[in-house]
Amino acid sequence: MTDNVSNNRRAEAKEQAIDFSMVIASAVHDMKNSLGMLLNSLDELRHEHSESLSDSRSFNTLQYEAERVHSDLVQLLGIYRLGEQTLSAHIEEHFVPDFLASQLARHRPLLTGHDIAYDIVADDINGYFDDDLLIGVLNNTVNNAIRYTRTRVRLTAREQDGYLVIGIEDDGEGYPEHMQKDGPVSFRSLNFASGSTSLGLFFASSVASLHRDGDRSGFIRVRNGGELGGGIFEIWLP
Repeated sequence: MTDNVSNNRRAEAKEQAIDFSMVIASAVHDMKNSLGMLLNSLDELRHEHSESLSDSRSFNTLQYEAERVHSDLVQLLGIYRLGEQTLSAHIEEHFVPDFLASQLARHRPLLTGHDIAYDIVADDINGYFDDDLLIGVLNNTVNNAIRYTRTRVRLTAREQDGYLVIGIEDDGEGYPEHMQKDGPVSFRSLNFASGSTSLGLFFASSVASLHRDGDRSGFIRVRNGGELGGGIFEIWLP
């Protein structure tokens, strides 16, 4: 009798056990949506009060930090789905110059507010990728470029060796050596004890690897140099 009671109690406790990772994921999802609404409101305020807010350092900082946190939350949800093996790429055809222009338009007010010049250097090509996943990667990378550049940010696109190569360049001091990559980034390589975990690079690498064509998978390259002389982030998609 005692054994049956103990077994019943253990069964009840198991049913009531909290899946904390799911709780966190749900909370992150809600925060992401709230920040999305906040960002829309900030865009409307900037449009309505462009003369007074465009040069406001405080307003530009507010919008930048909100964009950065929103991008971080998108990445966290993506990484959670990776761990749950529920994240997949839904590949569709896109005209790459138009895709890059739409992404740059989202950041144009912030770029202008920080007196950062910007341009797109892209071949007239079509690409096959999951636009939602790639938007998450580009938003994070452009935000980082805005933070570390001196005067200019450039989006690029080309075909090379059978890959679509989309890049973000800036004229800042470039990526530190420990962040420069050429290929996959593993979760075990992340250093949570340092000030820079490279979590964004892990997410970008994971998104790239979800894009496959036969035995080829996507990957990222992070280096310095190029025409602008600063950091260069590239995502290579087969």
